[in-house]
Amino acid sequence: MRRFVLVKAAALAATAALALSACSGGGTDADGGGPSGGGTDYTDTPARGGTVTMLQNADFSYLDPARGFDGGVNNFYRLVYRTLTTSAPGNSENPSGVVPDLATDLGTPSEDGLSWTFTLKEGIKFEDGSPITSADVKFGVSRAWDPELGIGSPYARQVIDAPEGYEGPYRSGPLETIETPDERTIIFHLKEPFPEFSSVVAQNSFVPFPEGTGAGDEFINDIIASGPYTVDSYTPGSSIKLVRNEAWDPETDDVREAYPDAWEFVIGLDPATIDERLLAGQGADVNAFAGKIQPATLARVQTPQLQERLFEMPGVCTTYMGLNTTKEPFDDVRVRQAINLAVDRAAVQTASGGTQLAQVATTILPPTVNGHRDFDLYPSEGHRGDVEAAQALLDEAGLSEGFDMTLDIRSQPAMQAQAEAIQQALGKVNINVELNVIDTSTYYETIGTPALQHDAAITGWCPDWASSASTFLPPLFDGRNITDVGNSNLAQINDEGINARIDEIRAMTDLEAANEQWGLLDEEIMELAPIVPLVVESGIALPGENLTGLYASPGAATGGIDLVLVGLRDPERG
Repeated sequence: MRRFVLVKAAALAATAALALSACSGGGTDADGGGPSGGGTDYTDTPARGGTVTMLQNADFSYLDPARGFDGGVNNFYRLVYRTLTTSAPGNSENPSGVVPDLATDLGTPSEDGLSWTFTLKEGIKFEDGSPITSADVKFGVSRAWDPELGIGSPYARQVIDAPEGYEGPYRSGPLETIETPDERTIIFHLKEPFPEFSSVVAQNSFVPFPEGTGAGDEFINDIIASGPYTVDSYTPGSSIKLVRNEAWDPETDDVREAYPDAWEFVIGLDPATIDERLLAGQGADVNAFAGKIQPATLARVQTPQLQERLFEMPGVCTTYMGLNTTKEPFDDVRVRQAINLAVDRAAVQTASGGTQLAQVATTILPPTVNGHRDFDLYPSEGHRGDVEAAQALLDEAGLSEGFDMTLDIRSQPAMQAQAEAIQQALGKVNINVELNVIDTSTYYETIGTPALQHDAAITGWCPDWASSASTFLPPLFDGRNITDVGNSNLAQINDEGINARIDEIRAMTDLEAANEQWGLLDEEIMELAPIVPLVVESGIALPGENLTGLYASPGAATGGIDLVLVGLRDPERG
């Protein structure tokens, strides 16, 4: 899943920092157990019933899972859609793992690894009561090749064999390299062996749909549910109301508890307004929660009553600045290296909420991803930037007088604060940074379209499955996968050496050894400096006091709260 970091906060002054060591928990513990608040046990089992409210600044990117591919919407999809496998729930022994969902198991590869066979469970249905068949799964997956719709997860297109020029079911017809010998059996033929294919089929693009549905914009404002909830109403930019999908059979689903009767997503709220509502915790907001609170709010949660409610969410994503290597002067590695040297990561950390909410990143892979190695190719004292070393590289590149550049950012306070920190740091080496602010709802679509991308962009990347670094480096740096829309290689780097190393590591069947090689490749890529790693951001949430069943999930929710376990202590409150 393309899990870009969704940051909703303003810059935090140093004097407002709160020593959150007083909180007893929040992230999963060392054994993978559930989190707790400062004194609140959020692992209590919810009662059934009631309505849970989610307060949001921005709308979800798409209801259509072939299009959506970011952290917030991936978590939301789990409420309404099912896939062959899925991320383990946040309360499992291994919340980073993958478990069967629509399928009976994690699939069976052929002896040569070039095909995988899955068997569907009995009793699985769409919201209209019709059975979900292997043909429906095949049809849903084949939508990923549609040039207009398939802008989400790229893994199906990258891994499954398909005829050259195939453009999905609406334009090219059925995809013959996916076989459906009977209603419960589906066989995928791959381009080459891919040992992690059990995780690939957990991607959003593997959501089943009845054959013939979903063309054009049919799923822009509506869905065909296979999960425990379906859309009752949707006003884009304002609200989404989910109600129970009566055709969903809990006996077929070991992942989704579906405690609430309904969900209400309130969209378009100012981040400060969200925090004020959660701080007050009045009326129906005892049943509400959101993402992380603003850094500026941390200074206000020092009272014992509020500290009791705090919920800590670990950072699993890397926030970074991609440098467009197709544009001058970013086609010169010396310029990219100079920018890496000049950026004041400590200032970006402060803009992200300080040491309580962000750790400086010097690598592409975050510490939570298998294969991570500690290194820093562009060191500076206190991570404040090495202006002298950066200037020397710019002099060598013939750019002693500097240059102008445009940096794409989201229209959210924290990212603007991060961008301003970069702007000030690069100004010290005469690089004039103009900020191009893009609406949050269209940001990823814009920067993922190379024709619309400027010199650089701030974004984030999270693992599509947390057990492997293979979901970090290939999507961001394999030049053969640069696309006209839905592009994740923001640097647009197409280096033969990187591509060859990706192929070499992907062919390894020993996943532990492969992860070690991914870590080495991280350093090799950073020598070319196509991006500037900035921070790994964590978060502090302030859930309503009636909420429980809260677990931070590295797989399903990119470190945030796994929605499939959430419910209310007392459904009659609020």
